[in-house]
Amino acid sequence: MLSQNNLPVDRGQLTAIIIFVLGLGSLLPWNFFVTASLYFNECLNTTQNGTQPRRPEDYSFDSWMTFLSMLPLLLFTLLNSLLHQWVRERVRVAVSMVVILLLFSLTAALVRVRMSPDTFFSITMATIWFINVFSAVLQGSLFGLVGQLPPRYSTLFMSGQGLAGIFAALAMLFSVLGNADIRTAALGYFITPCVAMSAILTCYMLLPHLTFARFYLNRDETDKQPIEKIPIESLGGSHDSSFLKNSKDPEDQVLQDLELPEKHQQRSSVFAVFKKIWVMAVCVTCTFAVTLSVFPVITVRVKTVYSGYTGWDNVFTCVSCFIVFNVMDLVGRSVPSLVQWPSKESRLFPVAVFSRVLFVPVLMMCNIPNSRLVIFSHDGAFILIMALFACSNGYLASLCIVYAPQLVRSRDCETAGALMTFFLALGLSLGASISFLLGSLV
Repeated sequence: MLSQNNLPVDRGQLTAIIIFVLGLGSLLPWNFFVTASLYFNECLNTTQNGTQPRRPEDYSFDSWMTFLSMLPLLLFTLLNSLLHQWVRERVRVAVSMVVILLLFSLTAALVRVRMSPDTFFSITMATIWFINVFSAVLQGSLFGLVGQLPPRYSTLFMSGQGLAGIFAALAMLFSVLGNADIRTAALGYFITPCVAMSAILTCYMLLPHLTFARFYLNRDETDKQPIEKIPIESLGGSHDSSFLKNSKDPEDQVLQDLELPEKHQQRSSVFAVFKKIWVMAVCVTCTFAVTLSVFPVITVRVKTVYSGYTGWDNVFTCVSCFIVFNVMDLVGRSVPSLVQWPSKESRLFPVAVFSRVLFVPVLMMCNIPNSRLVIFSHDGAFILIMALFACSNGYLASLCIVYAPQLVRSRDCETAGALMTFFLALGLSLGASISFLLGSLV
């Protein structure tokens, strides 16, 4: 018999830890490629057939990398949103992780292979495309999985995604500080995600064996168990029959869903779910569109004003762009576990989201060589702007992901999670497309 008093608990917080690790794994591929921008551009900055070397800017590598990462993410997240009910989640996640592991292994093996810039560019772009195809399926499936758990696990998942960027940035920093040649450093750098993805796959395989996770993820079977009726008085003395309906406690929501008649337990259509979460969908799209329009395409072009200081030139981009961004993004993603403001019903929420557009011109006015307008030239100004830019991205994106499943029934949480992943990918793709234009303006 199920009651509020004997719902399973997350013993040792093992489910929470695994969800955090899965969040890290869902964005690991993207972060390891984008953080390696300096390595990729260096490989393109070589002489071909004795001719004048082409500049990395001639390839628009950062823009193409972002675009070819986000386009498959958009397309296959949409496909996952529509077909997730026909292919088992475990199959989607396991296959995606294995393929991503193999593609990282291929990237590491090719580090030692000498090839022309054009060939290197083509192979790298193809790898980025395919690795993001499976990353889209992985991320969409994991968002759907997390949407079935209580709301705080969505925050933990988003925090794990924030850690993925820090993990990649620190791996690159240690590679640069190792004083090895660029190819040796890159080899060690790309072996790191191979090991990490193996560990993440192991964690995922352990999840179904945890009682707490199994209870929420197997809700269909749980719903068939008899329910112990709980006197309304025992839930706080209220005689209002709408108490359970209006309760925000996730465990109360579980009990509410279990007591619904069978005909009301069917999943809603994708469109019906979208009508309930469309505000959150638009907000998450705008949040990531603004972020990807300037990061990393514009931000990696900002240079230090202290070019004479030994070593700072080499690590400036890694530290001030990638590490600052990812640390503050993680901070922003973690804050909703403590405070959630504005609320999901507040009109201030979309206002806060759309106000981030101001970061676009501000970042374009930082210390970019040959830029038409430089106002914020000091390193400290750039780091402060990046910190605010990243923190607002993490905070608002996390709120969108946390709020969306709260707007639908528990049976529709997986669909809501999959839809939010699609609109997240839509924002990333729009930002990547806009980056081509913004890159040509500086």
